[in-house]
Amino acid sequence: MRVLVACEYSGTVRDAFKAKGHDAWSCDLLPTDKPGQHYQGDVIEFIKNNPGWDLMIAHPPCTYMTNSGVCWLHKDPTRWDRLAEAATFFNQLHNCKVGKICIENPIMHKYAKNLISSDYSQIIQPWMFGHTEQKATCLWLQGLPPLKPTNNVKEAMMKLPHRERNKMHYLAPSKDRWKLRSTTYQGIADAMAAQWG
Repeated sequence: MRVLVACEYSGTVRDAFKAKGHDAWSCDLLPTDKPGQHYQGDVIEFIKNNPGWDLMIAHPPCTYMTNSGVCWLHKDPTRWDRLAEAATFFNQLHNCKVGKICIENPIMHKYAKNLISSDYSQIIQPWMFGHTEQKATCLWLQGLPPLKPTNNVKEAMMKLPHRERNKMHYLAPSKDRWKLRSTTYQGIADAMAAQWG
């Protein structure tokens, strides 16, 4: 199966599908963090010039659409234009000519929801896939069944201190903080490859 992982520089999802024997590519404006099949550039152009993908899993930027950042829209007027650009890109991915599509993003604020073409299909959490953390992630699915939990560790997670089970939210400021927060959890990547591959 030909699998495209859009807006991924980490190689996590790409490599999970590659491990299952698929022809998996990642694509991002950034170079890949791990050696592998990666196209550095615009993903919409890459899809146009390389048709015939069976599955696309996309991780479009969420900075201007996530509910956790909605307050900044009212503090910085320039963010409204960036929100519109982000929603346009999300819709472009959603409407790509690919047989099966999964787009992931955090829970969106109402302004973003009004700009995108459909509502999410399901919400997943890292603790459903073996990670003792919580970080609600929405999936917009086309031609794919909902992702089934593989290793529910919620009970163990709830015994941890609040900051530890929300460690991505509480990461200390650093130049790589945004990269760490946007990398897909390995358990989720493995579940995608096992169930959708």
